[in-house]
Amino acid sequence: MKPFFHPALTEVRPEAILHALADPARAAIFARIMQAGCVEACSAVSALGDRVIPKSSLSNHLKVLRDAGLIRSERNGTEVRNHSRWHEVEARYPGLLPGIVTAYVTAGA
Repeated sequence: MKPFFHPALTEVRPEAILHALADPARAAIFARIMQAGCVEACSAVSALGDRVIPKSSLSNHLKVLRDAGLIRSERNGTEVRNHSRWHEVEARYPGLLPGIVTAYVTAGA
């Protein structure tokens, strides 16, 4: 299987982060991964509220989050596990992610 691409922290761009988190489904997936506090399997983030994200859509959402530098994915047998790169991104762009999360909470998303 082809390995996942994870951008180096120096390649993480704020516009890619904003694009990735502009989609409410991706923002919810990222929030779920972040709140887990541990590596989260793809299947664990596929349900958003009362709807289940199709596997193909979930795969695309995770790729966008990964390409933006927000998550790191690793294969574990047939399972793909994801974890947040929140602390790395926060060190590079202080306040960016908390600002985005606060905006979603304020907007009621």
